[in-house]
Parts: sequence; C-alpha cells; structure tokens
Amino acid sequence: MTLLGRKSAHNLPCLAVCASLVEKTINQAALCRTCEVLGVNRLILPALDDSWAFRKISASAHQWQTREGCPPRQLPSWLVKQLGYTRVALTVDQRAQSMADYGFAAKTVLVLGRELTGIPADVAALCDVALTIPQYGQVESLNVQTAGAIAIYEYNRQWR
Repeated sequence: MTLLGRKSAHNLPCLAVCASLVEKTINQAALCRTCEVLGVNRLILPALDDSWAFRKISASAHQWQTREGCPPRQLPSWLVKQLGYTRVALTVDQRAQSMADYGFAAKTVLVLGRELTGIPADVAALCDVALTIPQYGQVESLNVQTAGAIAIYEYNRQWR
C-alpha cells in the first residue's frame, strides 16, 4: 500500500494498463481512448491494431496513446520483466481485495482479463495483488473496458 498523495522524484505516477488478454477490437479501442483521456503512460494490447474499426472507436486517441504489443502467450514472461512495478490483477473474485480499500503503488501495471473468462490462474499468480470493484447489482461483472476505466480513475484519484 502507498500513502495517498505522496509524490517524490523517485515515486512519480506511472500506470501501465495491460489489456493483452482483451480479445474484442471494440474493447481494445475503447480502452485506448480511455487511457489517452485519463493520462495512462502505457497501454499493452495483444497486437498493435490500426484497422479502420480500431481507429473509429478510439476516436484518434491511438495517435497519442503509447501502445505496446504483447500476445497473450507471451504475457507471463512480459509480466515478470515489469521490474519495479506492482502488478495488479483486476478480477470479479470476491476473495480479492476491494478496490475501495486499496492504495495503488506509484508504478502499477493493471492487468485486465478476457471478456468472458477473466485472468487465467497462471497470469494471476504472477500478480502482486488481486483487486475487485465493489458491485451491488445482480449482474456478475462489468464490461472489461468499464472496469478498466473505473480502476484507472481510482489510480488517478490517488496519484494525480
């Protein structure tokens, strides 16, 4: 856990959103737009997509958002290489820590899961913490892009 609002030259906010497992172009592009608008440092996608559909949904955010490609099969080795970052798995697992009670580290990798199946166990095991967004309705989960936006907003609320 970090102290809210505590910033120094060595502890500047740096958020990477790892959407390597997100399969649908519409969600990848919407995440790109969200990341650009909310000042995310890095967006990791399964591949770099500059298709018309991606560009249309991202609403030109792809021009300014730093994007990296990481195919899902390479995600475990990519996560291991993120030295100095706290790796946070965003999950619907009720055993995970509530985001309402969590203080994000300045250098955070936020790992998002597949639209239907979430984060595989081998990937989750490489994360330092699992977070869940408190939910009160009957539907089991949020859309991955919406959940990502909520987590990014909470990170920014704490660090910017």
